[in-house]
Amino acid sequence: MNEVVGSAFSLGELFDTVDWICERCDARYLSILRSKKAKSTMPKKASKKKQVTPERLMELSFAYAPPLIISAGVTNKVFDSFEDGAKTSEQVAKETGASAHALRILMNALVGLDLLKKNRQGKYSLTPESAAFLLSNKPGTHAGFFGTIAPQLISRWLQLSDIVREGRPAVAVNQETEGTEFFSQLVENIIPMSYPPAQKLGDHLKLSKGRNEIRVLDLAAGSGIWGIALAERSPRVRVTAVDWAGMIPTTKRITQKFGVGDRFNYVEGDILDANFGSGYDIATLGHILHSEGEERSRKLLKKTFRALKPGGVIAIAEWLVNDERTEPAHSLMFAVQMLVNTERGDTFSFNEIKSWLAEAGFKKVRKLEAPGPSPLILATKP
Repeated sequence: MNEVVGSAFSLGELFDTVDWICERCDARYLSILRSKKAKSTMPKKASKKKQVTPERLMELSFAYAPPLIISAGVTNKVFDSFEDGAKTSEQVAKETGASAHALRILMNALVGLDLLKKNRQGKYSLTPESAAFLLSNKPGTHAGFFGTIAPQLISRWLQLSDIVREGRPAVAVNQETEGTEFFSQLVENIIPMSYPPAQKLGDHLKLSKGRNEIRVLDLAAGSGIWGIALAERSPRVRVTAVDWAGMIPTTKRITQKFGVGDRFNYVEGDILDANFGSGYDIATLGHILHSEGEERSRKLLKKTFRALKPGGVIAIAEWLVNDERTEPAHSLMFAVQMLVNTERGDTFSFNEIKSWLAEAGFKKVRKLEAPGPSPLILATKP
């Protein structure tokens, strides 16, 4: 469950939640993630009082639309229909079986989101972005996420008012009974979220230059993509993947799909209870802590410390917030994602996690810039 709820949740690993979804969207939706403007350096007497208007609230009121529009496009095979060239809405309707009238409206909206192009003859075609990430047969596709996972996550957000009042989620997917089915569907769809930072980690650790066996502990492995990326960097890498019993068949299938399954072994169980041994060179926690919450995370870091050999490195991927919990907006909204879907989940600051790592015994806590919503956090066992 590496991408556990995050990278799971990325809308969640969403990604990058709302940030990823809206990155190319029309300007009116981008206001959701707009940074706070710097205070004016003009003297107070020279500055004009800005009139308060409801415009930004109006913009926010339609922020739900882009992911659902993309979802409808994926589900109705709109993007796939353009793989062999430009078409009119009538041609797409004939090919997909969807309504030509409805497709015209939907595809015009996708043009507005810069996910389709439209020429003067009324023919639509893919943009470089949609061609790269929304065709269902592409290796790095996000089509599966938008087609199946995003609507499921959004439906749970509709219960947010009740969740805030009662202080607990309707369904806690960080629990094995409720979460296994959800994550079995999710983890493969969000591989594109974690694969690039996992590859960056492998390069940073210079695994390709290692001469001895490199033992990797992939905690809450999910798809196994963190271990997979490291195994691809060196034939000397051996990975132990730990996850719920119901998740391990998914992990096995995906590691075999990537051609490294013979270098994995698997441990079933809750990450705090499972006996996954010791003597590891690297431990990865790819988007785990936010769904575990503070108490379980601190226990997990201590257990991971004991599992590493001296000189071993822990690598943590997370949605980091600042110390005051005032920014960035996407990580603050991801905390609400945790409120909706877990019992104790939250997003944390670098300094919070740094203090937990120090408490566990780690030294040299640092950041590694990598693709994703936040840098990776690395620390070393002395």
